[in-house]
Amino acid sequence: WGVQPYGGVWLWVNWIFFGAWLALCWAAFIHRETDLGLKLTKMDEAIRYFVIPALLIISLWSLFGDGPLAAATGQKWYSIKVLIFGLLLIIGLLLRFIMREWTVLFRKLAEGPDTEVEETLEKSIKFGRRLAYIYWIGILTTAFFGAVKPF
Repeated sequence: WGVQPYGGVWLWVNWIFFGAWLALCWAAFIHRETDLGLKLTKMDEAIRYFVIPALLIISLWSLFGDGPLAAATGQKWYSIKVLIFGLLLIIGLLLRFIMREWTVLFRKLAEGPDTEVEETLEKSIKFGRRLAYIYWIGILTTAFFGAVKPF
């Protein structure tokens, strides 16, 4: 579709990087309750702190006409998908922080009833649920833009 000029080696490097990142995410999930899991999660977060701004800058720069992704009529959908993906990574980070908080709160509740902790947990779950809905809407929107290429 001509929306990005990179191919060949660049494409392979991208697939390898994101495949390794996905493996890191799975390993962090599998070992989530261990010190190794915490270390892997911190590594994943460090990658996100680099990837998020890179994706947002590249997509916005391209949408405003001078970036590395083509954004002529009929090609803007790709830059918008990249922008949404960057925003979804932010939501994913927020959800990680919320779930990390849940671990602490659940441990406190395991010690016995605590009204303040229960209220905090209830608010956190409500906020996390809203973020998760936005996250899924974003994923559906990205899939829709990729399927119909509306811009």
